[in-house]
Amino acid sequence: MEYIGDIFRPPSEANSLLVQVTVGCSHNRCTYCAMYARKKFQVKNWEKVQSDLDEGLAQPYYDRIFLCDGDALILSTGKLLRILRYIHDNGPHIKRVGVYGDARSVASKSQAELEELREAGLGIVYHGVESGDDQVLLHIDKGASSAEQLEAALKIKAAGIAYSAIVLLGVGGIELSEQHARNTAAFLTQADPDYLGLLMLTLVPGTPLYDEAHSGRFILPDKWGLLCELRTITAETKLTNCRYSANHASNYLPLTGKMPQDREKIIGLLDRVLESKNETLLKPEWLRGL
Repeated sequence: MEYIGDIFRPPSEANSLLVQVTVGCSHNRCTYCAMYARKKFQVKNWEKVQSDLDEGLAQPYYDRIFLCDGDALILSTGKLLRILRYIHDNGPHIKRVGVYGDARSVASKSQAELEELREAGLGIVYHGVESGDDQVLLHIDKGASSAEQLEAALKIKAAGIAYSAIVLLGVGGIELSEQHARNTAAFLTQADPDYLGLLMLTLVPGTPLYDEAHSGRFILPDKWGLLCELRTITAETKLTNCRYSANHASNYLPLTGKMPQDREKIIGLLDRVLESKNETLLKPEWLRGL
């Protein structure tokens, strides 16, 4: 199995076979992200992808596949269909194939193409929404507006593909914290994701946002401020059937649940922690990670 550079995947794909079909991220301009900074975006040739699939599919303990890198959905529909059909024909034990995707990659596909990808085996798209606030999205150079991100979300869901939204707490800084939380909640209510992951921003050396923080132009909310954002988003988002996860390595207070069933329980816990400000209830800094 060949991997070029560091490989990243969603937490829920921890036990999946990771197959690198693209290298890096075709956008690679988000100001908070260093994941693909040292990679030049490229598409792997079919022969290498096929070889990696053959090696991985020979291992019967994998029942899921995640196609790396940063936005494999940017591949042409024809290339994705070739990969998905090969998995279907040679890996009958594979139950789901997932990818990262964003508003640009979804916009490059017609509704019919997305439905064809679903029929070929694409089961889930992970979308790094980060924020539902246009001012925040512009500041972090996300490459799409909130309206464009919502259009992508609804398009994925309409195709019958599971939609997983990823939100980044703190990305608006102290200045935009409240509007980031409220507008993100409004976005999520409209998108109504099947899965929701809430992460806390970690400032990474070498990124533009880190440099802004170092110069004092960006101030990251403290742990209580981040938890306040989480509380606002949790309280103001109305979801119909969603697996809620705020248990990433970056989170101070790991939380999981099913929405809307566990909404009040999670809000109650957040309220108790925020009222007490008891740091022993939080994950210590040395246990947090990207």
